[in-house]
Amino acid sequence: MSLTPEIDAFLGCRTPDAWIEAALADQETLLIDHKNCEFKAASTALSLIAKYNGHLELIHMMSRLAREELVHHEQVLRIMKCRGVALRPVSAGRYASGLRRAVRAHEPAKLVDTLVVGAFIEARSCERFAALVPHLDEELATFYHGLLKSEARHYQGYLKLAYQYGERSDIARVIEKVREVEADLISSSDQEMRFHSGVPMVRAA
Repeated sequence: MSLTPEIDAFLGCRTPDAWIEAALADQETLLIDHKNCEFKAASTALSLIAKYNGHLELIHMMSRLAREELVHHEQVLRIMKCRGVALRPVSAGRYASGLRRAVRAHEPAKLVDTLVVGAFIEARSCERFAALVPHLDEELATFYHGLLKSEARHYQGYLKLAYQYGERSDIARVIEKVREVEADLISSSDQEMRFHSGVPMVRAA
């Protein structure tokens, strides 16, 4: 399934086939971690509103985004219930924490970097949905295909805010730095399969 050229160019790599194979082989974990990701995305949006409560455009966008992500969270829960997938703890992967290490500690650079990181997370989500859709059953394929537009819109929104609050030349450097970190996290081996993980390591029987 093709991506929009914009997102394809924004990301530093495509999802490896080995990750797709691992995700298809463990769809229960995929759904649980996807549910967790939607909740974390809503939580992140609310945290940004609380921290940057003088930034009107940010508040408007993050309020809408949080509501939408919580709806997605509920939708995944319903799919899990219909499929008999029980709730269980799933540890967080290294992806988000790895990206956050690229964020500068001082303001306003911290806000700009955080928004760029948010754009990469949403762009990767869109890319992963597109990579999975052709291989899924009809119900899950239809659901994930329906999420593509919202993830692409969230990516665009994060990036738009970054340009609103930062300098274009600085943002270009930040994008290059985060792109390199993100591509390494996606391409390298990972301990576990998660929605945003790298290639899961094959464990000995």
